[in-house]
Amino acid sequence: MMGAMGELILLRHGETEWSSSGRHTGRTDIPLTAHGEAAAAALAPALARRQIRAAFTSPATRAVRTAERPGWYLWRDGVIPGDAAHPGETVAQVGLRTDAVLARAEPLLAEGDVALVAHGHVLRVLTARWLQLDPDDGRLFRLDTGTFSTLGTEHGYPVIMTWNTPPHPSR
Repeated sequence: MMGAMGELILLRHGETEWSSSGRHTGRTDIPLTAHGEAAAAALAPALARRQIRAAFTSPATRAVRTAERPGWYLWRDGVIPGDAAHPGETVAQVGLRTDAVLARAEPLLAEGDVALVAHGHVLRVLTARWLQLDPDDGRLFRLDTGTFSTLGTEHGYPVIMTWNTPPHPSR
C-alpha cells in the first residue's frame, strides 16, 4: 500500500426495510426505501468533488441503486448457507474475497480514488483487511446505511481517513 495517492471510498448501500429493522439482508435483493434512495442521492455531492478513477459495486440492486446515486452471529458463524448456488461463506472466505478486491483496486489508487459500493459486512471486513487485521476484526467497525467512508495511507501505513459519515443535505 506504499505510495498510494488516492483513497478508497466506501459507500454502504442506502436503507432497506430489512436494514432499518436490524435484519441481515445477506443474499436477498430487496429495494431501497424512499429514505434509502434519498440518502444514496445525497452522497452524490461528496463524490462530485473527488477524482474517481474507478468504481466497483455489488450486483445486488440496493448497492447498484446507491452507486447510481436467532443466536446466529455473522462474525462467528459466517454467511448462512442457502441453496446450492449460495453455499455460504466463513468470515475468512469473505476476507479472501475482499483481499482480491483490494489487490484489484490498489494499482488504480496511483491515478485517483476508487469507489467501492457494497453491503455493510463486506465493507467492514474489507476495512479490517486494509488495516492488515484479521477479517473478523471487521466487527469492530460500525457502518450505517447510506454512509461515506474513506481509507488511505499516512506515512506509508494504511489508515481510516473518514468513517461512517452521513450524507450532507443538498445545498
